[in-house]
Amino acid sequence: MPIIVDEVVISVEVGNAEAGGAAAAPPPGGGAEDRQALVEECVERVLAILRDREEP
Repeated sequence: MPIIVDEVVISVEVGNAEAGGAAAAPPPGGGAEDRQALVEECVERVLAILRDREEP
């Protein structure tokens, strides 16, 4: 059964050091693992949204 994604919502939080916000630097040596975990979490959330839409 093909899955068709007709809507994707992406939320981004951007910090501005001049306005008082601060962006956290990634920890040294853990970048690839953190990215993989982030991708897995995003995929899980998208699939959950798609499952919720299919339920009557």
